Amino acid sequence: MMYELTKEIRAEIGKVILGKDEIIRKVLLAILSRGHVLLEDVPGVGKTTLALAFAKTLGLSSKRVQFTSDTLPSDIIGFSVYRKEKNALEYQPGAVMTNLLLADEINRTSSKTQSALLEAMAEGSVTVDGNTYALPQPFIVLATQNPTGSAGTQLLPVSQLDRFLLCLHMGYPDEQSEIALMKERHSADPLASCRELTDRDTLSRLIDAAQNTYIDDKIYAYIAALLKATRGHPQIVLGVSPRGGLALCRTAKANAFLEGRDYVTPDDVSAVLSDVCAHRIVLSQKARLHERSAAGLLAELAAGTEKPGRAGTRI
Repeated sequence: MMYELTKEIRAEIGKVILGKDEIIRKVLLAILSRGHVLLEDVPGVGKTTLALAFAKTLGLSSKRVQFTSDTLPSDIIGFSVYRKEKNALEYQPGAVMTNLLLADEINRTSSKTQSALLEAMAEGSVTVDGNTYALPQPFIVLATQNPTGSAGTQLLPVSQLDRFLLCLHMGYPDEQSEIALMKERHSADPLASCRELTDRDTLSRLIDAAQNTYIDDKIYAYIAALLKATRGHPQIVLGVSPRGGLALCRTAKANAFLEGRDYVTPDDVSAVLSDVCAHRIVLSQKARLHERSAAGLLAELAAGTEKPGRAGTRI
């Protein structure tokens, strides 16, 4: 029943985001993995609409922040106001007090404001004036950024990138999807037809079901071997962190769940390796000079790492 619901969710969002079934699947993958998503692409390809469609279909509260150069950390995490009648400070919630936060054009704001999201993304809480406040659960950040080098953008630091479970690229729609888009969207709001299929409690049960997927010890060893390979490669300055390893485990579980299985196979790990790890590694100057890509190096490492045979099936 839970597996069938994931198919309904993907189909419903597919009515809004045409021709991007794989992107929809990957965002759902991140949500089932209790992770956050960074969508990098040029403006106008549907990144914001994708986030809003997920919020509506999953029955989640959502807020949107358009990041600019003058966006303050207090806009994100909140601030304290002195109440004379109470003779005390009172917390005023920021944009993070929601289930799904759409952080639009996150690389257009200052590093200080970007870092305000770190605690929220890693720990599900924020600290203001020494007091810690828990965020609503589930809590998901869907952030968008324009390609590096666009006017007014700045690189996200590695510590910030490492908080994102997946880094995805929307890309342009295919020709038929674009024709359908032009026919349908000039007279109707695509989100108006999007149905709510779950609520927070149902989504939490879906996430729990996905994360209860079985991983054999041989799969853990396979993942550890892949991580070690990224840390020892001569063209990689910074390999995948332990946080990245945990992310890879969670995402492999969710991938197996979306495939209708209750156990993880090596192919589940291979399927999510690039999306989970490519943005977490730093290439050497030599690799960049020869126009090597993180995804390409990861594919080579995966091809050179022996997969366990029957690992993944229950013993």
